[in-house]
Amino acid sequence: MTEIIYHDAVYPLQPDETVLDALLRNGVDVPYACKTGVCQSCMMKAAAGEPPSSSQRGLKPTRRAQGYFLACQCKPDGRLIVGDAGEVIAARLMEKTPLNARVIRLRFEPESRVDWAAGQFVSLIRGDGESRSYSIASAPVRDGFIEMHVQRVEGGAISPWLHEEAEPGERIRLRGPYGDCFYLSGEPERPLLLACTGTGLAPIYGVLRDALALGHSGPIHLLHGGLDESGLYLVDELLDLAGRYSNLSYTRCVLNGASKPGLVVGDIGELLLQTAPSFSGWRVYLCGAPDLVRLMQKKVFLHGATSQDIHADAFIPKQV
Repeated sequence: MTEIIYHDAVYPLQPDETVLDALLRNGVDVPYACKTGVCQSCMMKAAAGEPPSSSQRGLKPTRRAQGYFLACQCKPDGRLIVGDAGEVIAARLMEKTPLNARVIRLRFEPESRVDWAAGQFVSLIRGDGESRSYSIASAPVRDGFIEMHVQRVEGGAISPWLHEEAEPGERIRLRGPYGDCFYLSGEPERPLLLACTGTGLAPIYGVLRDALALGHSGPIHLLHGGLDESGLYLVDELLDLAGRYSNLSYTRCVLNGASKPGLVVGDIGELLLQTAPSFSGWRVYLCGAPDLVRLMQKKVFLHGATSQDIHADAFIPKQV
């Protein structure tokens, strides 16, 4: 029988069972979300043994070479000694602010050094071990805290607790960071397209502020979409940034409502194509609901963007 070793404990795998399912079956607390290999929250590292190539699809060659794999896709052929891919640190909630009727801003102060890039994500781990992944909206160039934008999900295990119970001073753990949806320094003259819906604005807001702080000089086009105007947030902050940086344009888009200056009614997937005749040479960042992100990826690719210049972060609900 195939087995894995994790933190010096041995876990036999049942036939056709993944590493993730084996650990969860044995009550081991490990981060995960989509279980489909998309979000990469369950990424682990093989200290000994060879993970199957099917469990490394979508990972960068450098990560594959170092033995990283996705636990939800890994059905090993032989014994694996595995470890966590991300460091776990303690953090203290220092600020909790409503951004609209359903979204709050949380700012955490790490209790030890952590290196992150705005736009990456971390797994937030509550005291009882329950965890969820949230994108980082703060820019390490100028912020000393980790900011998250959390939408309340009815029946969720973490977001109602964060909205209703967690208060400044609360200590939690963070594992990570993960993800490749962050600003790439160099070539500051290249145009940027930033398109997002809902709390997909969180990583985009971080990418935007990072780019501006690092002196990005090329045009930056930000589109934030929602079902209606009540689903938008940080409007004043983004209008202020657009007023201070001549290379930044900010457009709000909604599916329902009336158009007015700065607010366009329409499908964000169609509206973003009006940004430029072609996205050849652009860097593109897309965040939000999975189906919409996939659709936007296809549209911008067909509109000239190369796959290596498209950075996408779909928000995958955690599956149990």
